[in-house]
Amino acid sequence: MARFLIITATSGTNYELGELFSTSAEDKGHDVEIIDLSELDLPLFTVARSKDPEQTPDVSELIQIMTESDAWIVLAPEYNGSYPPTLNNAIAWMSLDWQSFRNMCTGKPVGLGTHSGGGGTHVIMAMRQQFSFIGADVMGRSCVSGKNKDANPETIEAMIDGLAR
Repeated sequence: MARFLIITATSGTNYELGELFSTSAEDKGHDVEIIDLSELDLPLFTVARSKDPEQTPDVSELIQIMTESDAWIVLAPEYNGSYPPTLNNAIAWMSLDWQSFRNMCTGKPVGLGTHSGGGGTHVIMAMRQQFSFIGADVMGRSCVSGKNKDANPETIEAMIDGLAR
């Protein structure tokens, strides 16, 4: 069975979407952990902060969890046609140790999803580009939901099955 890491860039409806993915994966016998990036409360990444050990957050546990996971499901709402700052900020902090970062990302199966008020297609495109750039294997199918469109349970199940291979 697979070890899934569900990463939500915000709490609220995207976290709730994460719980739907979690339930589906657990029902299939997989192990699941959900991390809400907004709960990590990472300081804003700047080059100056990244060079000051007293201001650099310890993200080693996050990197370890991500590395040990068999697949990630990344869920984020659309923010101005892209993904939320919490996701970009976490990626920036984790990429400081580029060797660990590359080992963590290269070939990692990733599924993308969103619960967005504005449709969500732009956030999926932006995340697809970002995660492909860092070396992950992003699956073609994604889960798009919003206030007028519930997450499709068949899509969630198909994504879990595809990522568990």
